[in-house]
Amino acid sequence: MSNLVIVGPTASGKSSLALAVAQRAGAEIVSADSMAVYRGMDIGTAKPTRAERRRVTHHLIDVVAPDEEFSVAEFQRLATAVLAQVPRVVVVGGTGLYIDALVNGLTLPGQWPEIKAALDSQPTAELWAQLVEVDAVAAKKIEPGNHRRIVRALEVTIGSGRPFSSFGPGLQPSRLAIDPTTDAPPFQLVGLRVDRAILARRIAERYQQQLGAGFLAEVRDLRATYGSRLSRTAAQALGYRELLAHIDGDGPLDEALAEARRRTVSFAKRQERWFRRDPRIHWIDMNSTSGDDIDNIAERVLADWNR
Repeated sequence: MSNLVIVGPTASGKSSLALAVAQRAGAEIVSADSMAVYRGMDIGTAKPTRAERRRVTHHLIDVVAPDEEFSVAEFQRLATAVLAQVPRVVVVGGTGLYIDALVNGLTLPGQWPEIKAALDSQPTAELWAQLVEVDAVAAKKIEPGNHRRIVRALEVTIGSGRPFSSFGPGLQPSRLAIDPTTDAPPFQLVGLRVDRAILARRIAERYQQQLGAGFLAEVRDLRATYGSRLSRTAAQALGYRELLAHIDGDGPLDEALAEARRRTVSFAKRQERWFRRDPRIHWIDMNSTSGDDIDNIAERVLADWNR
């Protein structure tokens, strides 16, 4: 029996569909969300509620504190362990590299902290020029202003002595391991698709709902508890970075929210592009997501999964 993977952009309805399918299938859920691993970052990451987690067991949520780092390799290790122990799993999330690492069994590069520290202090433009020179393939896949990813690519290239791009050949169906007893791949992939205008509206509505649920207070608590010790990843999380800046006196709340919406819409587009590369994904339109729609889609997904 294969495991089910549900992917798609933020606010596309992944979590609701995963919950509906898992509950019907008697399955457990593995979260493939790089922000949901952080304890205390609940509202802004749209984590499943405690009631939802009582209905279906969830894994890889609240794994580390916000001042700790969490890597793709750690996700791969923990998620693989869950799959080895749980008979039926629904993997759900929008962090493309997490999905890629698990589904394709990527060999992930190591870490070289001293090299990273030396690179981190250099201007992004200079690092970008260096990356273009040493690994043009990786440079084409990384935005010139993405300091964190550029540093990581150079860290691996310098530390390992081989191009960063050589560690991740992309989503290739041939990389999937085949179960010798069934000749079937161990994962069935479903992607959720939403028109961009509708998705942008949902993102804006979700931020308003999160504010009403106490998102700003949650961010204030994070700043009060951890100060400047938040990990780089946690501090850059969508919505959190903008509200942290607002709390620290860098602009009014409405401007922070506008920037958060802009960044989130841009991120959703990148998620779409990432998952669109994979020809194994069966796409489902999610422009309408009422409760009845979710239930009907869940029934269809489950029927396909059971074949």
